[in-house]
Amino acid sequence: MAYGNQAQEYRRNAVLGASPAQLIVMLYDGALRFIEAGRAAMRARDLNRQNDYLVKTQRIVTELLSTLDMEAGGEIAANLARLYEFVLNQLMTANIEDSEPPLDAAAKTLRELREAWVQVAASAPTRPAVSREIALAA
Repeated sequence: MAYGNQAQEYRRNAVLGASPAQLIVMLYDGALRFIEAGRAAMRARDLNRQNDYLVKTQRIVTELLSTLDMEAGGEIAANLARLYEFVLNQLMTANIEDSEPPLDAAAKTLRELREAWVQVAASAPTRPAVSREIALAA
């Protein structure tokens, strides 16, 4: 098996075995990686790559926003929604203005949220979010 296939299989198994809270932490990790890749592209003046990475980050944050249950989550969900909207605004501003300070603000917010979710994941049941049978059937 080639290295790329092994890495892909490892990631797939990590996702299949993750709890819902662990999956959220993985989304934060991806968003933070894409912010840093976007920052590197911004410094290199590679506007296409910058845009690609920052749009990928926006998609992750939009996914996090879309999964909020505003009715069941109450004030916590409303606060998370405001934070996600802030992050989205900062990402768009950074991309439009080719400016790093909004990236700093977005990354700081995501890092703080990630740390809170790491604590949730540590105290939450470890039951996978997706059963292996469902994943294999897809």
